[in-house]
Amino acid sequence: MRRKRTTVLLLGFVVTLAIGVTALWPVYVRPRTDPPATADAILVLGGAHDGREQLGLRLAREGYAPWVVFSDPYTNSAMINRICHGGYSFRVSCFDPSPRTTRGEGRELARLARANDWQRVIVVTFTPHISRARYILGKCWAGDMLFVDPRPHLSVVRWAYDYLYQSAGYLKAALEDC
Repeated sequence: MRRKRTTVLLLGFVVTLAIGVTALWPVYVRPRTDPPATADAILVLGGAHDGREQLGLRLAREGYAPWVVFSDPYTNSAMINRICHGGYSFRVSCFDPSPRTTRGEGRELARLARANDWQRVIVVTFTPHISRARYILGKCWAGDMLFVDPRPHLSVVRWAYDYLYQSAGYLKAALEDC
């Protein structure tokens, strides 16, 4: 009897997990991204150095925007320090978001957009974060946002972590304003 109950519980867990992964697949694994288009600025959100910084710089070099803004929530990142103090043919600026979350990045986006009359911004982040970033930044600024990502290779363990992390982040964001 105990063995049968364990089997039923295990099967229930596996089915629930499969339904959850399938339901959230379009949110985390295949979120809506946008083709880059001319914009007022490129905003590179903080996080793992997974190619997002290089993608933001490449888009500016290709002429999509004259200004790249980097979120710099890091205590000390040699890469971000180099980027923030490098010489480019386009404008580069960096900021430390307050709070050091997507919400803080959204607040700074709204401030910069108002101050510079931005209408469209390209936002660069990584795949599992796109949908949540779209939701949070949209609470802060109503302008046109195009979301792109460097499409980094993530392990199965990292995908599992991001399913949980991004889901918790969505719950928190639902309870907060900008």
